[in-house]
Order: sequence, then C-alpha cells, then structure tokens
Amino acid sequence: MSIDIIGIASPQLDRLPEVTGSLAANAEHNDRTADFPAAGIRVVHQAALLTATVDRRYGGPGVGLAGTARILHALGRGDPSVALITAMTLFAHAAQGAAPTWPDEVYKQALAESSAEPVLINALRVEPELGTPARGGLPKTIARSRNRNGNRNGNAGAAGWEVTGHKIFSTGAVGLRWMAVWARTDDPEPRAASFLVRNDAPGITIERTWDHLGLRASRSDDVTFDATPAVAVGLDTPPAAARSLMGWNCLGLSALYLGAAAAARDWLIKFLSERTPAALGAPLATLPRFQQAVGEIEAALGSAADLVDALARRVDEGDDTALGRAPAVKLIATRAAINVVGQALELTGNNGLTRKNPLERHYRDVLCSRVHTPQDDSITVAAGRAALGR
Repeated sequence: MSIDIIGIASPQLDRLPEVTGSLAANAEHNDRTADFPAAGIRVVHQAALLTATVDRRYGGPGVGLAGTARILHALGRGDPSVALITAMTLFAHAAQGAAPTWPDEVYKQALAESSAEPVLINALRVEPELGTPARGGLPKTIARSRNRNGNRNGNAGAAGWEVTGHKIFSTGAVGLRWMAVWARTDDPEPRAASFLVRNDAPGITIERTWDHLGLRASRSDDVTFDATPAVAVGLDTPPAAARSLMGWNCLGLSALYLGAAAAARDWLIKFLSERTPAALGAPLATLPRFQQAVGEIEAALGSAADLVDALARRVDEGDDTALGRAPAVKLIATRAAINVVGQALELTGNNGLTRKNPLERHYRDVLCSRVHTPQDDSITVAAGRAALGR
C-alpha cells in the first residue's frame, strides 16, 4: 500500500472529494434542523477518517498535523459542523499518541469499538461561571476519589473517581462515546485535570441548549454530571503535551474554517458564471470588477491555506518555533476566512443573503472561528508582549 507523505494511506486521500460532496449534500438540512449530523459522522467513519490520527503504536495510520489539516479542510468544505465534531476526536487520538494518558485497557476498548462504529471523543471544559478556561481559574466541576481507603494523593486506584458539575458548549455532546471532563480534585490544594467518562455511565444529563448563529448541527449542548464514575487521565500531563495540543487546535481548526470559506468561494464562482443580467447580456464573471474581486479572494484563501500547511508540516518535523507561531497563524487564517466570505456577500447582495443559497450559511459558520481558544485578543496581546519584551 502506498503511503502519502503526510502519513495517511492514499486511497483515503482519494476519497476526500467524495466525502466533501456527501457532507455538502446534507449541510443545509443539518443547519435548518440543528439536529446531530449522525449520517455525516457515519460518512467520515466509513472513509476511515475518524481514526486517522490513531498512533502507529496502536495500529493506526498516525496521520500528522499536516494530514489532519488537509482532512479538516475537506470536511469543513462539506459541513463544518461534522468537521468540528470530527476534529475533537482527531485531536484526542493525536494527544494520546503524543503523551499517553488513557489506561491501556480503556483505550484499546475505544479502538476496538471504532473499527465497527463511529466512536466520538471530546474534552468538556467550558462552564457557565468560568467561561473559557484558557483565561484562567479553576473549574467548578469536582472530582472526588472513590478509593475506599480514602487515598487522595492523585492515584485513586481501581475504585477511580466520580465527577459532579455542569459543562456548556460541549461539541457533539449527544453523540460522544467518551468525554474528558475538566475538573478539580477535592484535595485541600485542588488540582485541575481531565477525568474520562463514558456516555453510558450513570449520572449524565444532556440538555439541548445549543441555539447558535453558526455550526448549528454541532450540538454543543449542556452536560451535567452527578457523581458520575470517571477515570483520571490528565493529572500528570506534561506541559509540552498541552502546548502541542494547542498547536493542533489552532492549525486544524484554521484549516476547517478555510474549507468553509472555500465552499463559499465555489458557490460565488458558480453564481457569477451563471448570473446574466439582461442589460449586460453576458455573465457577471466577464466583468473585470468581479474578476478582480475573485482574484483577491483566491489570493487570500490560497495564501492562508499554504501558511497553515507549511507551519503544520514544520510542527510534524518537530520544529518548536513553528508550534509557538500556531496561534498567530490561526489569527491570520480565520480572519481571511471571514473576510473572503464577507467579500462574497458584498458582491452578491440579496442573492448572497437569501437562505435558499448557501452563502449566508457559510458566513454564519466562519464567524464561529472567532470563539475558539485562543481568541484573537489573547493571541495579539501575547504576541505584542513578546515583541515588546525583546
């Protein structure tokens, strides 16, 4: 079997356009109903993309960040909600490969199930009172040791832990098999860590609260836990592993939103090629004004995508400097995605804002890129302080 340079079998790469098309066919329906996109997730699973980042030590293809960005760009071009749910699972497998934290038997079980059906994983971190944890503070969600001997030294043994708390903006909540719940221990000096919960554990309630401008089918609902059994998986995660995951998050999600913007560009080109005003007698695409505008869109999208790809490849090669630049590239790439879809709206007027056309949906979806950690202000303040410090 031939292997592509980004670490994914070429037959899987060959299927990306097919997967994009399948997701795009249902994207409008998913947006209108805001239901969990189970059919789209099955398409991704059947294309063997949902486990693409499973490390080779576990028998997976071990796709790197550049390959993951390519996958998420293709999925984002089809249905960004499906792409976002998929991204969380891909990032979880990548993190397990980089710095294993799951108990071997639990992870092997997840992989065994993944061969037969979609197994979705996500980290549940945001809370009503705390907001995004990237801005500091301890979670209100509590993890208590279930060790009958009362051992609270961070190793609860076979008895494990139980978590109690409330999480919001939990992407894909109703479809998740495993939830990595960010919580604080009830020690005198509490530690924040992740605790792994399976979806069929007792004490889990999912409330359909997601009613959002974009990514409506991502079902980023509220989840509450009431003394729910859990396994500690993040008490000893090295800082370097957390930094690596942030780089994956920045570049992978940038690729996703650039994919959504590329879908908007595709529709714009089709519209301009077909729209023939009576007074003109020729398609709008023949006018220099529109040719120039599309050229600007092409330049912005292509440059941003190349930047994401180049930096992702450097991260895969172990370039720590590239990893540190990932947040700034997220800023550039997501702004490019928003700006080019905004340009497309300006060019098409009422047609672009009409719901029967997908452009307004693409715009709503790319606007969601602003909320992912790290957010624009955090990126620019950090970059400014670093520059001034030099």
